[in-house]
Parts: sequence; structure tokens; C-alpha cells
Amino acid sequence: MTDTSQGRNLLGFETSPYLLQHRDNPVHWVPWGEAAFARARAENKPVLLSVGYAACHWCHVMAHESFENPAIAAVMNDLFVCIKVDREERPDVDHIYQNALGLLGQPGGWPLTMFLTPDAEPFWGGTYFPPAPRYGRPGFVEVLQGVADTYHREPAKVTRNVEALKDALTQMAENRSGDPGIDPTILNRIAARLVQEVDPVHGGIGQAPKFPQVPIFGLLWRAALRTGRPDLYDAVTRTLTAMSQGGIYDHLGGGFARYSVDDRWLVPHFEKMLYDNAQLMELLTLVWQDSRTPLFAERVHGIADWVLREMVAEGGGFASTLDADSEGEEGLFYIWNVDEIDRLLGGDAALFKRVYDITPAGNFEGASIPNRIGHPDPLSAAEEDTLARCRAVLLAERSTRVRPGWDDKVLADWNGLMIAALAGAGQVFAQPAWIAAARDAFAFVTTTMSTGGRLVHAWRAGQGRGSATLDDYAAMARAALALAEATGDQAYVAQAAAWTGVLDRHYWDGERGGYFFTADDAEGLIVRIKSVHDAATPNGNGTMVEVLARLYALTGEERYRTRADALVAAFAGELGRNFFPLATFLNGLELVTDPLQIVIAGDPDGADTRALARTVLDRALPGRILTIAAPGQALPPGHPAAGKTMTGGAATAYVCRGMTCAAPVTTPAALASSLDAIAEAQA
Repeated sequence: MTDTSQGRNLLGFETSPYLLQHRDNPVHWVPWGEAAFARARAENKPVLLSVGYAACHWCHVMAHESFENPAIAAVMNDLFVCIKVDREERPDVDHIYQNALGLLGQPGGWPLTMFLTPDAEPFWGGTYFPPAPRYGRPGFVEVLQGVADTYHREPAKVTRNVEALKDALTQMAENRSGDPGIDPTILNRIAARLVQEVDPVHGGIGQAPKFPQVPIFGLLWRAALRTGRPDLYDAVTRTLTAMSQGGIYDHLGGGFARYSVDDRWLVPHFEKMLYDNAQLMELLTLVWQDSRTPLFAERVHGIADWVLREMVAEGGGFASTLDADSEGEEGLFYIWNVDEIDRLLGGDAALFKRVYDITPAGNFEGASIPNRIGHPDPLSAAEEDTLARCRAVLLAERSTRVRPGWDDKVLADWNGLMIAALAGAGQVFAQPAWIAAARDAFAFVTTTMSTGGRLVHAWRAGQGRGSATLDDYAAMARAALALAEATGDQAYVAQAAAWTGVLDRHYWDGERGGYFFTADDAEGLIVRIKSVHDAATPNGNGTMVEVLARLYALTGEERYRTRADALVAAFAGELGRNFFPLATFLNGLELVTDPLQIVIAGDPDGADTRALARTVLDRALPGRILTIAAPGQALPPGHPAAGKTMTGGAATAYVCRGMTCAAPVTTPAALASSLDAIAEAQA
């Protein structure tokens, strides 16, 4: 048991960069665990739970203002047992108390500040509190004293809050089931409703602040491809164009920031998250396959360049985040002034300043965030070449600045997202280095972060932390299937199947259906969460709809289809409650109801096989499953193309819907016609 003796800050024993940021605070922080709650019970103190992450700007602000202040820390130490949690390392803890905050009628976010009983039961909370009253918020010391006073003087009030929150949290974890036979046309109706929420000028959902909301735009794009509706098509392309030319994109180093604080994507919240960039890489690739917009291809390459240059961590896994702050200031690493640009670019400075909005007044606190909002269209080839040289000069100069903090913690679920994105984009853009990086990261997770067939959630400094969640297994299983397609290595399919088996044994709810977020043998928390709602990352239950559908299609094993149907049924009733956060779940339905399987029988290295595969990869077919079957590689007996082989010694493609395959074709033109006919039939 960790030593939690009073009077010490114990975070120096941790591996999380976020927790280590707080190891020198005068607050007597202790990590989450039974020892901390035992101390709270022994001392009859409530618990102050503070949750954040290393790249979080407002977490840094509250730390500087309050946690580094000896007077405020003394109040915290006197009145509470203070627990610090990295939300990336313990998403199970964060989910519960974010839900509790929402039930209190307050918006969620980080830093999360929750007050708990010594039995980990929440009774009040908030997010950021200033040290003294401002921004319409009470001062932190006032909050601390008021909460502690209520806890000791009004226990009945605390008990009422605890019981109400626990009951509500339990109800939130109860899924609403329904008919598994969801009418596929409902997807188009939902898209028609969601598109009404898209900003018609700048794209994105709603007004400021704006988040990428990738699963929703993936849903809109799929509906646009099915229906041919121009409003759906335009909503997606407008959003991606505005984001790609806005300040939310790092025009020098590549990659997107987490969100924009304004409605036109100019000023980002400068932290860069692995998960946002993975999801955007996938969506940009999918949209490029149909639109052929050069900008989208450039942004895919920009994300990949950034990830491979700056985000490869221990053993080939991918790091989690880059901080918003450097030298104590938000965005300092990324902003420029006119004098710097003139000095560095000389005669090219005028063009760069005009196109990238670098002005004496600036567009962010007196300085300028490079963006092309005012010049989104390509210039002449010569001008674009000049701008590319300018960006390279500025990137080299920027590399000499003090860098933002790097959280090199490797998370299984976020790695799964990036592995799948790199594998898919690597195929489409013929970039074997991307696929190789995806394979390296996958190997790290499956070896270093796995024992006895079970994953750990996080890894850093030679140590694994946290039991794997549903999202870890779901994202990594999906990544395995993406690598199986990209490489032809069927061992990846076997690994996806093995992880699905772990979920079925330890996460499946045998009574109500659906997968719990945590395993049956993981640390017991006050409630076992089960949800289908997307958050910043795709929901694990939603992801598993796709994984199970793909496993059924690839193996022909009926148990996967049965489990997919049961999973859909477990959450089908949620559609009548609120479909806005269900995009990942809804996107997976297409594969369950109407999978498109394309099998190419031929030598994987043969020119004829590659030509047929390129015909498939050049088309936006989000519901397709591509298999290249080498000579002698037998498809499973239940596969619709089982037993089908090359024709006359030539690579041969079979296009199958459900259990029926069209006539074999051997030329790219014939395959293109077959795929075009399917698209026309959908519209």
C-alpha cells in the first residue's frame, strides 16, 4: 500500500507527466487509491478530487494560482484529503465524476474539481475556481471552507446529495434497449436533422467554441455518399476546408489543435491531442477519396509528418499530447510578430504576411497565429512553392524555441485510433512508411502493454498503469483489422478476435447487453459505467459494432453476427432519447446491415492485383471490407467469396453484398463499373 502519511506530497512516486507536474506543490497530493480513502475515513475528512491532464491550459492556470500558493494549499491540507488524477491515465475515474458534475447541472471539463465522501461518493463539484472571486465564480478558498463546513455541520444535506447522485449515476449506466432491426433509412433521416446544426458559413457544429466532432461529420459524409444530397456534402467539405485553413491547424509543423475558441477556427486552444489528429486523418482521407481536394491530401500528409516527427514515444508507441503552454504562456510556441517574419523571410516576407495573416496588430493578443482563412484557395504554383520554403524556414526557427510540454505516455485506445488512421491513409496515399509506423506502434502495445492476453491502459517510464478499458480493446481491435487489410497479414484478424473474446468474458453485461467500460475484475468504483455516447474519442460500444461486423464478414463465424445484433439491440432504444452523441454507433450500423465486401484473388505483389486494389482505394467506400487473397489462401467457409479464385491466371475481383457476389472481373475498368453501379443504386 502506498504511504499516505499526512504532511507529504506523494506524486513524485508516479509516472504520469501530469501528476509529476504537481509533485512539488505544497498541497499534500496523494494518488487515487484505497489508501487515500482509508486516510479520509480515519481523519473524518472529505476528499478533494482534482482531475486534469498534462496539456490542459486551465489546469496549469489553477495550479499556478492555487496549488502552488502556500496559503491556499494549507487550507486544502487542513480541510481535505487531496487526490490528484490524470484523466488520461484513469478515464474510468474521470468518466464517473464528469457525469456527476453534469448531474449537478454544471458543464464538464478540466480541471475537474469534485468533493467526495471518504467512500468516494460525490456530493458537490465544479471545474476551474479562481483563487479569489472573479469571472462570476466564487474564490477557491471560499469554496473549500464552505464545502468543508457543510460536510461537517450538515451531514444530512451531504447524504441527500450523495444518494441522489448515486441513483442518477446508476440510471445513466442502464442502457435503453430496443429492436436490433434498426431501419437503415433512419441514418439518412438523422443526417438530415444533424446537418441543420452545422454553421453554414464556417462549418462545424454550432458556434464558439468549436470542436472537430469527427464522428458526426463522418455520419454526414456517409449519408452524402448514399443520397447525393449537396447540403450534406457541402457541410462536410466546408467544415474541413475551414479547419484546414484556420489557425486550429499548425501550418508550419502539421497537426490540429484540440478546438477553436472562436466560430471561424482562428484561435485554437493550442494543445495537440493524438486522438483528434487520428480521427481527422481518417475523415480527411475518406473525403479526399471522393472530392479529390488537394488541400485535404496535404493535411493528411501534414498530420502524418507531425506524428512521425514529434509523437513517436517509447518503443514505437505514440505519445498522447503536446501542451498548450510553453514558458508559462498559452500558444507562445506557435505565434509570430511582423519583425520576426521580416527578419527571417526577407524578400518573401510580404507574400507570407499577406497570405498567412501576419499583421502589426496581430490576431491573438498582439501577435499573429498563421492562418489562411482570408486566402483559402491555392495561389499560383510559383507562389505556393515560395510559401512552402517560407514555412520550412519558420519551422526551423521555431524548433529553437522552448517547446511545449510533451506527454509521452502511451495510451492503448489513442494508439489504436492513430494506428488505424495511419494504416488506412497509408494504403490510400501509397505511403508504406505510415503503415510501418502503425505496425511498430501495434507491436509495442501488443507486447509491452500486454500480459496474459490482457492489455494495460497506459505505459510510461517502463511501467504499465491502469486496467484496460472497453475503449482500449475496441480501438486496438479496430486497428488490428485495419492493419490486416493494409498488410494482408491474417494474424491481425486473429488478434482482433482474441481481444473481442476478452471483452465478451470480462466486459459484457449478460443481463442487459452491451459492454461495460471496465472489466469485472478491475478496481471497483462507485458505479460500473456502460454507455454508447461518444465523447472526445469514439465510444467503445459504438466501435465494437463495426469490429464485430467486420469479424463476421472476414471469418463467416455466426457468433460475431449474433453478438453484433445483441450489441445493437442493447442500445437501440437510445435513438429515441438523444441521437446526437451516437455517431460512432450509427456509423457502425451500415456494416451490420449492408456490408460491401471486395475480395481480390491474386498475388499481392502482382501489378494486376495492385491495379485492382488501387481501383478500390481510390473510391470513398466507408462501408467496404477489402481482402486480398493470395494464391493458396482459403477464405473461411462462411465467407460469400469462399472457394473463388483467380480467373485464367489473372488477378480477379469479387464484389459481394451480404452473401451474394457479383460476377468476377479482372480489369480495373470492370471493377470500377461494378463499384459505380453500387453507388448509383444507393443514391
